[in-house]
Amino acid sequence: MKQVVQNYKSGELAVLDVPVPGCKPGGVLVRSAYSLISTGTELMKVSEAGMSMLGKARSRPDQVAKVMQSVATNGVPATYRKVMGKLDSYTPLGYSLCGVVEQVGAGIDDVKVGDLVACAGNEHALHAELNWVPKNLYAPVPDGLAPRHAAFGTVGSIAMQGVRQGEPQLGEVALVIGLGLIGQLVVQLLTAAGVRVVGADPDPTRCELAE
Repeated sequence: MKQVVQNYKSGELAVLDVPVPGCKPGGVLVRSAYSLISTGTELMKVSEAGMSMLGKARSRPDQVAKVMQSVATNGVPATYRKVMGKLDSYTPLGYSLCGVVEQVGAGIDDVKVGDLVACAGNEHALHAELNWVPKNLYAPVPDGLAPRHAAFGTVGSIAMQGVRQGEPQLGEVALVIGLGLIGQLVVQLLTAAGVRVVGADPDPTRCELAE
């Protein structure tokens, strides 16, 4: 099957022929109909791949902290080999899609072969022809919802989780910093919940869209 991957060291994007994943218990094998290209997360990865090693380090301080922890535990030579090996290997892309269930693993009874499902996860909802997706990372698509719209399910759930974690109350004021796709969805969810919303973004067109 075909799968989109990236070499993080060189920045190269490629479509490779890779083995079809098996249908393990506790999940389903899904044939992709629409796979979402994230203009935030994935374009950030593409741009970071073209940076120097110093630029990569500056853009991902969280990863630098992990490297330093590895140095303390395993030493410099072993950590260097591990980091270089990871950078010079192909990494799958994608985390949100809609597709059709092709096989059902043992223990699954909420969907059947032929059902349309929305899938999530940067290890399971990849830009690939087929993906194995565990039970907690797929959901049946409601009747009448277009598959290409259902492919945005992960993005919607990220916005919804952010609102839930904030625990906004009716009549309160909420500040949304960043009015990209997820920020726009957060604004709509908060407004629907009776919250007064203030939005901030350096791009005036995004502010206009939010209004």
